[in-house]
Order: sequence, then C-alpha cells, then structure tokens
Amino acid sequence: MKRAPFGFALGLGALAFVHAQQPARPFDLLVTNARIIDGTGGPPVAGSVAVRDGRIAGVGRVTGTAARTIDAHGLVLAPGFIDAHSHSDYALLTDGNAESKIRQGVTTEVIGESGSVAPQKPSAARNWSDFAGYFAAIEKSKVSVNLLSYIGLGQVREYVMGSDDRAPTADELSKMTALVSEEMKHGAYGVATGLIYSPNAYARLDELIALSKPAAAAGGLYASHLRYDGDKLRDGLEEAIAIGEGARIPVHVFHLKVTGAKNVGRMKEVIAIVEAAQKRGVEIAADQYPYVASSTGLIQTIPPWAHEGGNAKLVARLKDPATRARIRKEMDDPNPTWENRLISAGTWHNVQIASLPARTGMETGYKRFEGWRVDDAAKEMGRDPYDFVFEMLIANGGSVSCVWFIIDESDLKLAMKQPWVSVGSDGSALATSGPLRTGVPHPRNFGTFPRVLGKYVREEHVIPLEQAVHKMSGLTASQLHIKDRGLIKDGMAADLVIFDPATVADRATFTDPFQYPVGIPTVIVNGRVVLDNGRHTGERPGVVIRGRGVR
Repeated sequence: MKRAPFGFALGLGALAFVHAQQPARPFDLLVTNARIIDGTGGPPVAGSVAVRDGRIAGVGRVTGTAARTIDAHGLVLAPGFIDAHSHSDYALLTDGNAESKIRQGVTTEVIGESGSVAPQKPSAARNWSDFAGYFAAIEKSKVSVNLLSYIGLGQVREYVMGSDDRAPTADELSKMTALVSEEMKHGAYGVATGLIYSPNAYARLDELIALSKPAAAAGGLYASHLRYDGDKLRDGLEEAIAIGEGARIPVHVFHLKVTGAKNVGRMKEVIAIVEAAQKRGVEIAADQYPYVASSTGLIQTIPPWAHEGGNAKLVARLKDPATRARIRKEMDDPNPTWENRLISAGTWHNVQIASLPARTGMETGYKRFEGWRVDDAAKEMGRDPYDFVFEMLIANGGSVSCVWFIIDESDLKLAMKQPWVSVGSDGSALATSGPLRTGVPHPRNFGTFPRVLGKYVREEHVIPLEQAVHKMSGLTASQLHIKDRGLIKDGMAADLVIFDPATVADRATFTDPFQYPVGIPTVIVNGRVVLDNGRHTGERPGVVIRGRGVR
C-alpha cells in the first residue's frame, strides 16, 4: 500500500484534532428549569430541552449555549398539542395566525371532514381545486400551526354526483375512487365522512368501503363523524368498524359521544363495541371534546330526503305548505330512521342559535338572535318554534349554525378515561377580533385543551396530568401515524408548549365564547416561538404534514 508523505499525514491529524476541539454550534433555543412531561404518559422529569434547526437536540441535562434561553420557572413543558379534529380548513387562509388554537397550545391541526377543501370544481374565488393546490396556497400564505387533511367523501360524492339521493353508477364509483387515489398522491392523509350530512348521508356501506380502499393502499386512515350517536349509536359505530374491516384501514371516530336524554349511560356500550373490535384486530380509536354540547347546522332537524339537491331545494320544500307539514311530522317522530338532532335535544330550549350568514342575517333581522335559545327567540317573535325555525332557515338559505345541549357529563368523563380516546376540538382557529370573530360559536373553538387540563385534571381529577398530555400529543400522533411529533425526544420536531398546571383554564363560555384561555404563556412550533409570554409573535412556521401516499 502506498503511504502518504509523513508531513501530509501529520497535517491531516492536526486538522482532525482542531476539528474535534471546535465548540458545538449554539442551540437556536434552550428551555431551562422545566418540568418535562414528554407525551408518553410517563412521569415528569426536571430539566432542559434544546432546539436546533427546528428539531429537539437535547433533553434533560443539556449543556451548551443558545441564541435564546427561556426559563420555564418550573412550569410544565409538553409536546405541542395535536388537535385530532379541526375545521380550520378555510380559517387558516383568512388568518394564518390561528390565534384561538395557538393560545390553547395547539401546534398541529387535523382538518378535512365530509366537506373537505378538495376536490372542487375550478372557481374564480380560488386558485386551487385539489389538495396539491390547497397545500401550495397554505404554504404560500404561511400559517402558525402545522396541518394535515383528510379527503371528505361527501366532497368527492358531490363533485361526481351532485346532491342526488341514490347509489352511484359503476362509472361514477370508478371516478370517485380515482379522485381519492389522486388526492392521496397529492398528500391527503386519508378519507373522512360526515354521515349525518347530505350528500354524504346518502352513501351506503359498499360505497364507503370502495372509496376507502385507495386510501388504505396509500397508507391512510378512515375517519368519521358517525351516522348515528343517539338511539342507533350501535349501528353507527358498527358501520365504521365494518368499513375498517372491509377496506383494511385504520378507523378514527371523530368526537366520540352519546346523545339524547334516554341514552345516558350508553357510553359503556360504546366502549364494549370498540374494545371487542380491537381484540379481533381492528385498529380503531377516537377523539372527544370536553363539553356537554355539540354544534352543527339547524338543518340537522330536517329529514335527509328534504336535503336532496342542496340547500336551495331544501328551502323550496320548506316554502311548500304540504311538504313543510310532512317535514314537521317527521321531525316529531320519536323513532326516526335518521339522526334527528331535535330528538337528541329533547326541547327547543336545548338548541342555541350560534351564527347566521352576516349578509342575510342582518337583512332579515335574525342576526340579533345569535346566542339565544330557539324557544326564547320564537317567543320574542310571537311564533311557534317550528315555524320560527322554518322561516329562519328560509330567510338564511338554510345556513344557520346551532349549539346543541345533548351530552351527559357522566358519559363524557367515562370516555375521557379510555386509553384510546384523544382530544379534538371539532372547532376552528378563530380570533377575538377581525374577520374570524362572528356569531356566538361553541366555546370549544377557544377552550378545548385548557378545559381538559383545568376542569378535568386539576379540579375534578378525572384523569392525571400526564395522561391528559399524552391524550393531546403522543397518543394522537400514534393514532394518526405521525412519526416525528407528539413526544419530547431527541430528533423530534420541536413543537412545544409551556403551561402552568396550577392556573391553566378555559375562559370561553356558551354565551361569551370569544375569550382566550389563561395559563399557557409560551408555544413553540418547529423551533420558533409563536406565543411569547402570552403575546402572538406573528411567526408562521407551520408546515403541511403530507400523507404516506404523496408523490
């Protein structure tokens, strides 16, 4: 073997020695004096967390200098919270600061339900029609949170079939399957349904299995707002499980709940069904929000057949006296074949008007009733509650959002204790001022995560703090198969939240929802400080998390 000259070899050795002695590059960020709860569910440890290039570069006894050091003063340092079910699809394009989510400690949003942002027909109002275009728009505008999105199977159905109440033809099913396959290549994370919403409500099991298969092939998930969560809740849950088994795809149930006074206590039944499926090999999990009220459109009191053709035809049917009489009769049927939100509510007093379209609501005079219970508003107008509801829907083109007090606290707490139930707000990234402040929406938009930590951990001891953090981070990441988030661990993405377990609390209420929580001073996304001592810095370091089928 030919040897290098002595002087040359000595030079190489000297260079190696000098290189070894060079000090390590400073960290970008160092959080010290923290009570680290790492997202695994394990006990807290005292120490520091270092960040470099958007990744966690050290945990525990960390030495070295940093461009910036944040003293946590003994507060909890946790992984950034992952909102397992969000409706911020369009809100993030309106205001990328995502104020009401960042201030809850949320660093990642999971969007896309039945009516996802894509696929859509080309429009002058948008410069995108598929997920490739939507994700590009998000990346161009920049956002403070990370996001991932499902493909809404209701959106796919409407794209191909409109709002028809019928089974698809072979050609239509083929087109829908191809759309799902294509959107998975664009980075969608799986498929999702909202089976109480038309036209998704018209889809049956064979169609849903067929459309889930290309998502399964691309490594995606099936997520669902179940067809039933009231009297027929068993049917709703078993349908989701059948889709998982038929398409061989993991199943995620959005906002797990039991609704209606006569169904109180049936969460035990739900748990038994899920755990039986898990034992036979079905990968199924769920999320929940910590409130006894849900939120959806007022038209969910109207039978599905009346929705066919969209809201314009629904309004026309409500204007016809004979059809209106038929609708009212079916609304009062105590044993409906569909998920009637009025039956779940029991009375119109358990229905609170949340928001109406700004333009029509103001023009027709109904806007003033945002925040009112339906029966009180009807009385104010001197109207029968049913006629008041019909007339308000007609005047506002069918677009009236409501809050529904339909959940029992004992069922909510029992679900929260389950090791496979994570946390999801089912809300949007709103703000206390600007274009995203409208109506009297559900407080979950502002308070979901701190409410769990304050009310259900500190005050009521339903679950321990470490388990709550796990449900908001590591568990959710595991359910969604996100590999590099949800834990405080070397090499993971540096999504972090500092909160005070003694003071963290929600402030949003059902009558005054536009209030940010307290006790969460600092939020870090991909290594950059977005919430700094309670002040939004304007940083928008969020990224799109694309699914495994992306090409």
